[in-house]
Amino acid sequence: MNKSFFLSLLCCFIYVTTATSQELTGQQLLEKAIQYHDPNGNWETFNGTLTVTMETPKNPARLSTIKINLPTEYFYVKATRGDTTTAYTVKKDTCMIAFNGKTDLSDAVLKENNLSCERANLYKNYYTYLYGLPMKLKDNGTIIDPKVMKKTFKGKAYLVLKATYDKNVGKDTWYFYFDPKTYAMEVYQFFKDESKNDGEYILLTEEAVINDIKMPKKRAWYYNKDDGYLGTDILGK
Repeated sequence: MNKSFFLSLLCCFIYVTTATSQELTGQQLLEKAIQYHDPNGNWETFNGTLTVTMETPKNPARLSTIKINLPTEYFYVKATRGDTTTAYTVKKDTCMIAFNGKTDLSDAVLKENNLSCERANLYKNYYTYLYGLPMKLKDNGTIIDPKVMKKTFKGKAYLVLKATYDKNVGKDTWYFYFDPKTYAMEVYQFFKDESKNDGEYILLTEEAVINDIKMPKKRAWYYNKDDGYLGTDILGK
């Protein structure tokens, strides 16, 4: 084997190996992202408490204490903003509502303050979904696009995963942006109608480790259409 042929063969091998390693499928990218955020598979049995401060323009901060116990299907959130405190407890199919420490609430109080078991389950789904990402993308009804996109967002290159959902699960289209070297999730974005550029994008910065799971410490929310700032959630221990 002459030297030039050997070098050509070696270059071809390196090219094919590199190209193959970079061309991940959607499911492969998801697995790598989960391995980064939840290397020991702790999310499925998550039982812990999150403290979240929500800062929004022109409003006082909202402090929320959230308890999630996935094995027992238990969820609790207590949120305080100014002089108002609301608490929801969901235990499997039961729900309890408290407002400023009282649980014996009239229909008028419930209606005036938009309190309901439907809202309690909305909060349950909201917090378990966002803080359970990217692991929640393995839930039934989630459709992962097999093609991984490469996009530049805010000046940084990302590997991007597209997720849609069965009709009985959700109608939005989501995009998840992962660091191409570490596979850390750094941005996600959703659209109700992508042709209208509606919906929002969320920038994830810093990390907090809860039950050995790497979760975003700060989530800053913006409108897709005009980059309008909505607010920031800050996760503490």
